[in-house]
Amino acid sequence: MSKQKSGTSSSQPVHKIIMVGSGAVGKSALTLQFMYDEFVEDYEPTKADMYRKKVTLEGTEVHIDILDTAGQEDYASIRDNYFRGGEGFLCVFSLTDPESFAATNEFREQIIRVKGDESIPMLLVGNKSDLTDGRQVQSREAEARAEAWRIPYLETSAKTRENVDKAFYDLLTEIHHRKQQTAVTGNGGGRSKKPKKRRCEIL
Repeated sequence: MSKQKSGTSSSQPVHKIIMVGSGAVGKSALTLQFMYDEFVEDYEPTKADMYRKKVTLEGTEVHIDILDTAGQEDYASIRDNYFRGGEGFLCVFSLTDPESFAATNEFREQIIRVKGDESIPMLLVGNKSDLTDGRQVQSREAEARAEAWRIPYLETSAKTRENVDKAFYDLLTEIHHRKQQTAVTGNGGGRSKKPKKRRCEIL
């Protein structure tokens, strides 16, 4: 099922974000809050939904494509195909669910394996910050993990909209800057038909 609108102008950049995380952590709720300013509490999980939105980023109009992937293990085998097209990832867990926090390790490892790039733009997102009484993952734990991964960490609430826009715009900005840097250095961007030879690097 797709929520994507057609008719994108070729002059406007498209930045592709992938939502990853276990089931029921609020990936769809965050996406729908960002897209439509509404909180959807009960959302039937599907294999994946695609959304498109036009936003202004640093004074430039761009399109954001958001792929909301399913967190259920039933669909784990097809995640590789989704991850290949992503330019940035929101790795979401629930602050009320320690297992979903533990699962972020697996999601990150899978992303890095598929993308072959440990520096791919990514944010670690602890959702459901409004459920203070049910919190089971402390901020310091998540901050330590994000620091080890060298990525930002944010706590969000799809219900109250806390940091929802910030999460998406921070990741968008990182993707945008990475593309600009790539264009300047000439190491990609889809324009060069004669890529420079690169030495093998051991990570």
